[in-house]
Formats: sequence, C-alpha cells, structure tokens
Amino acid sequence: MTTARPTAPSAITPVLVRLKLSLLRNGLRQSTGRRAAYIASVTVALLFAALQLLGLVALRGDTHAATVCVLLVGVLALGWAVMPLFFPSGDETLDATRLVMLPLRPRPLVRALLVASLVGIGPLFTLCLVAGAAVALAHGVAAAVTGVLAVVLTLLVCVALARAVAAANIRLLTSRKGRDLAVLSGLVIAVGAQVVNFGAQKLGSSGLSTLDPAADVVRWIPPSAALGAVHSVSEGAYATAAAQLALTGAALLALLTLWQRSLTRLMTAQDGSTLAAAEPDKGTSRTSGALGGLLPAGRTGTVMERSLRYVWRDPKTKAAWVTSLAIGLIVPLFNALQGTGSVYFACFAAGMLGVLMYNQFGQDTSAFWMVAMTISSPRDAYVELRGRALALLLITLPYAALVTVLTTAMLGDWPALPEVLGLSFALLGAMLATGAWSSARFPYSIPQEGHKNVAPGQAGLAWISILGGMVAGALLCAPVLALTIWLHASSATSWTWLLLPLGAAYGATVTELGLRLAAPRVAGRLPEILTAVSRG
Repeated sequence: MTTARPTAPSAITPVLVRLKLSLLRNGLRQSTGRRAAYIASVTVALLFAALQLLGLVALRGDTHAATVCVLLVGVLALGWAVMPLFFPSGDETLDATRLVMLPLRPRPLVRALLVASLVGIGPLFTLCLVAGAAVALAHGVAAAVTGVLAVVLTLLVCVALARAVAAANIRLLTSRKGRDLAVLSGLVIAVGAQVVNFGAQKLGSSGLSTLDPAADVVRWIPPSAALGAVHSVSEGAYATAAAQLALTGAALLALLTLWQRSLTRLMTAQDGSTLAAAEPDKGTSRTSGALGGLLPAGRTGTVMERSLRYVWRDPKTKAAWVTSLAIGLIVPLFNALQGTGSVYFACFAAGMLGVLMYNQFGQDTSAFWMVAMTISSPRDAYVELRGRALALLLITLPYAALVTVLTTAMLGDWPALPEVLGLSFALLGAMLATGAWSSARFPYSIPQEGHKNVAPGQAGLAWISILGGMVAGALLCAPVLALTIWLHASSATSWTWLLLPLGAAYGATVTELGLRLAAPRVAGRLPEILTAVSRG
C-alpha cells in the first residue's frame, strides 16, 4: 500500500494562478456586453499606459524628471492602497475568506496569492508606468541594474500593499455596512478632480520647481524610494541608493508579514462581524425617538422619517446624497479659491441637491407597492410628495445657505449674499416642483445590485426625467433671474436685498404648485409607476 505524499507548498502557486485566469475567462463568458466592456477597458488602459511610458521616457535628461517620477509612483501606490476599500468587489481574489476551509498554511498561501495578484490589468499598467519612470532616471550601467531591481520591488510593494489592506479589512468590506465604504468613492473622485485641476493651474503658473520639496520627502517613502535609488545611483550617491533600496525591501517584508498575520487571524479566529447584528439595535430606537419628536405628526412625519432613513441606510440613495453634497460644495469653493469664481456659483449647491427630488419612487424599487397601497386619492398622493419634499428641504435649505455664506466669505462679496440666497431658494423650489412632476410622469427603476443607476431599457426615461426637468426648472426660475438682472442693469443694487424674501416666497409657491399638479397624476398612474420602478 502506498501513502499519498502531501502537496508541496510551491504547488499552490500555479494552482492559484490558474484559478485567477479561470475567473477572468469565466467572467468574460457571461455575456457579450461584459466581454466587450472588458476588452475596451484593457485597450484603453494599455493605450494610456503606453502613452505614459513614452511620456516618461521623453523626460529622460530633464531637470525635473526625478520629481515627476517619484511623485507619480507615490500617487500610484496610494491608489493601490485605497482601491480595495472603495471597490471591494472589483477583484474576487481579494476575498481570502473563500479559502478559509482549505488546509493551507499562511506563508505559502501569501506567496501564491502574491504571484497570482500579478495577473491582471492593474499590475500590467503599473509595470509600464514604473518601467518608464526607471528608464527616465537611469543613466549608466549601474543605474540600469538598479532600475530593474527598483521596478520589481515597486510592483511587489504596490500589490502587497493592496492585499494587506484588503486582508486586514476583509470582514468589514464583505459586510453590508462595510460595502457602504464604496459610497465614498464619489466623494473622493469629486474632491480629487478639483484638487488635480487646482494643482494643474498652479503648476502651469509656477512650474514644476514647486514640487521639488514634496519630492525630496517622498523619495524616502517606499515604494517611491526604489525610484529614488535609481536617481541616486545616476548621481553617484551609492550609499543613499542602498539606504533607499533597503527601505523599500523592509517595507515589502513588513507588508508581507502584516498580510500573513491577517490571513492567520482570518483563518483561525472567530468571525465576530455579525455579533452586533444579534444584539438589540438600541441606537435605532433612540434615533427613531429623536426623529419622532422633531418631525410633524401624521403621514407627513412618517414619510419624512422613511425618506431620511433611505438616505442613511440605502447604499444607492446614500451615494447620490454624498456625491451631490460634495460636488455642490467643491465647485463654488474651489473656483473661489482659484480666484476665478463668482458668488453666483453658490447656486450650484441648490441645483445639485434639487436633482435628488427626481425619480422619488424609483429609490423605493419593488417596495413601492407598500406605499401605493396607502394612496387612494390625490390628497394621499399630495401628502406623500410633500413629506418627501420636506425631508429633502430639511437638509438642503441649511446646506445651500451654508455654501452661499462660505462662498461669499471667500470672495468678500457680502452685499451679494441676499440676492444669491434668494436665487438659490428660487432654484431649489423650481427643482422640487419639476422633480415631483417628473417622478410621476417618468419613473424608472434603480437596480439594487451593481453600480448601475438605471435598469436596462430605461435609460431614455432617465435622461428625459432629469434633463427635461432641469430645463423646466431653469425656465421656472426665469422671473427671479430676470428681476436680478434688471436691478443690476438699472443700477438699483440697493434694492437687491429684496431678492431674498422674494426668492424664498417664489420658491415655496412654485414648490406647492408643483406638488399639487403632480399629486393627481401620481394617484391616477399608480400601476404604471409600480411597474416602472419594480423592473430592477
């Protein structure tokens, strides 16, 4: 009788590499659309990587080449660190809990997962970028050899960093509340776009020399330190280069150790991520009591509380609110900070939040049937719409006022504060009115799974609902806007303070008319609305 030999630890590596390739291949077989999207994304990523590589190679010999390359690699490593937090479902192999029941030891598992992690678009893109940076900085045979080692170390540190972060937070990322971290991606993208825009304008006016102090610090932070070593060797500073490579190697070992400990804890410790769910939700009852004391009695208060709970608990609704709040604040403030903004940009906050009134019933999805059962007359529909509008105003009114005050303070244009507030309130009222009517006339479903905000086949309805409603809202604001222009054109700026009460009154009146006009349509189209919003 022969005894089966245990599988060598090194045999795990090819198995996991084949598993990663199988996941990619099987994912592409699911649908033609997914295959086309993947091919298109690969093509765009590789094209962008090739252009970046050529651009970095073109920097060879430039005075600021080291500054650009070191900072670029630092930003790249930061992206590797935060991507698992914002997009935990982007790579199925990030979830090590699927391997918990297998008889695998942490050390060979870490080695195998590290090699398997090098398969994909992200590592290939990183390799092209880092290779271009190494070519731009390497001058001489010794620097070229150091560059090869730096490219390998940088790629491994980036991958190990992403895996260590994912393994340390995998219980959180795979939980219901943990997936809400992806909501922050909209905020990060919005802030990042404005920061990049602001930085580009500053660089265009003052040059790359302003980045040299930051690069002097980042060149000692792994994995940028590895690229800094290439530059140091090219300059003849071999001791400095050795220290920078040693720092990068130590960082890699530390990340692998942290990753291994996280895997050990993940595979041996009790999963306590759901223990809190078994306990009584005392916080919810306290919150419910607090809301019940502040909100109106009757159906209006009930609808407002339900809408506010959607904002806090539903991932898609929360994502829309976070993005609108962030962009509504960032656009006016960043333009004011750059010195090119206008105090009227503060109206952007009211416009962004007013859009949230559109497709009010779509966020209910199939649960809208419970609401539909309570609507038997236009009066019931009116109270339902009014409660949803008041819940939105509870956040939007103070927020729009805050953004307006901050923008005015940054620009120092305090005399314009009343008229801008009046315009914001009028715009908000117009958006609420058109949003209520659009919700009744062009409802569409919001899928609960995935990143899509519109169910297949309803994209046309979404475009008509939002764009048509925004155009109608702008037209409804025309009287207040025309009055503002007339006061300035006739040099009657001493009377612009009247725009604040007039704008607030006009916005409230338009909102009330919009709700009353939309209520009969909601009551008469309940079956059609229910069918439309339940498709996702």
